[in-house]
Amino acid sequence: MSPAHPPSGAIEADVCVIGAGAGGAVVAAELAEAGARVVVLEQGPHHHADSFSARPLQMMSTLYRDGGHGMTLGSPPILLPLGRGVGGTTLVNSGTCFRTPPGILERWREEYGLEQLTEPELDPCFERVEKALSVAEVTPQLAGGNAAVARRGAERLGWSSGYLRRNARGCVGSGVCAFGCPTSAKQHTGITYIPRAKAAGARIITGADARHVAVARGRAQAVHARLEGGAHLEVRAADVVVAAGTIHTPLLLARSGLGGRSGELGGNLALHPATAGFALMDEIVDMAKGVPQSFYVDEFAAEGIMFEGVAGPPSYVAMSLPLSGQRHAKVMARYRNLAQFGLMVSDSSRGRVRLQGARPLIRYDLNAEDLRRFRVGLERLRELFQAAGAREVFLPLPTGVSPGRVTARQLKLMAFHPLGTARAHADPERGVVDGNLALHGVRGVHIADGSVIPSSLGVNPQITIMALATRLAFNLIEDQNKT
Repeated sequence: MSPAHPPSGAIEADVCVIGAGAGGAVVAAELAEAGARVVVLEQGPHHHADSFSARPLQMMSTLYRDGGHGMTLGSPPILLPLGRGVGGTTLVNSGTCFRTPPGILERWREEYGLEQLTEPELDPCFERVEKALSVAEVTPQLAGGNAAVARRGAERLGWSSGYLRRNARGCVGSGVCAFGCPTSAKQHTGITYIPRAKAAGARIITGADARHVAVARGRAQAVHARLEGGAHLEVRAADVVVAAGTIHTPLLLARSGLGGRSGELGGNLALHPATAGFALMDEIVDMAKGVPQSFYVDEFAAEGIMFEGVAGPPSYVAMSLPLSGQRHAKVMARYRNLAQFGLMVSDSSRGRVRLQGARPLIRYDLNAEDLRRFRVGLERLRELFQAAGAREVFLPLPTGVSPGRVTARQLKLMAFHPLGTARAHADPERGVVDGNLALHGVRGVHIADGSVIPSSLGVNPQITIMALATRLAFNLIEDQNKT
């Protein structure tokens, strides 16, 4: 599949979809298969699996926005890697598939008035997505030695745990999910929904930077985009689905003079911040063999603390191991004996994204409650490794600082699940879109990405976004059938 750039000018469509990631690709495929004329504008390129080298540094510069070095400003600064290209971040995530927890849906109904988003309403959408992505539980054999370490620790402690469900088919455990699956086993939207959309007649235009959504008389009219080389493209459509991602969707809407009525646009940013620890084991672990994110410990999920596997090849570990100098070299020499596990916090902290020149400026400060969760979580991560028989545990803390005394600025955090910057709320004065993901106050503009999710989920948001996008597509199909 090699989507070509069209000449500059104008294209007529029923629906223009901006973004080919978790939300946009789903909407595009479902609408195109229902007979709609669909144009998809994707800022990044189409990445071919035969170019995936499994070398982390090389692949980060190719598959990630800003080479994977996007950062937030605040205390502490947080690394925020985002995928760029057809498939979006689904191309470079670990494939974890959690449905929206029932308690979260209940909170959305109570706090945000999203009465439509019930389990019975969303279950068919989740089932449709899971079938399309071949979602299944990881087997113990495929999970590998790194997962076996965490499982042993959890079982000895009596902690609730299990194997993750993932969108993969024919996985061989290459261990480089986050750097482009070299066997195309991971069923990201670039090899699932986008080919379906194209086969049904959708036009997939890469290298198209959407700059403005035009609205007249309260109704969407067109999307203006800049193509590689500077040419201009206008896509005329009565329905526009913005799926540029949690960071870039609010910036596009702001440039277009849309979504600002409530004052919420760009705010309410949740990140689901994370960190990870290492353990030196007597046994051979070989963490590069198997699925990196294959096992979870949810014993403390009600407290906003979740543990999930994370692993990678030696070059990745060398960048991540919280040691330096000769100590770093000595431990790396025993790479095959190293295990790693991640800690994620369901955050109550909130940040904001705004445009600074031509780039997003992201401000996010960890609050006292989330700092407490990290302190508790790091201590429990150490306990997990020790119960598994670790010889040494390496936590991402400054020398001499214990988990209970660490400050926010001393934490080394990353985040992979930005949400909430165009949040859904039934009240137009308190949200950007309604429960059907329609932009308040404007007809024909919808949003289908993580920006609409009003709160931290506590789990990977991938198929929550895709299920909501599926529901949106069905609603648009129903609306078009009425006209």
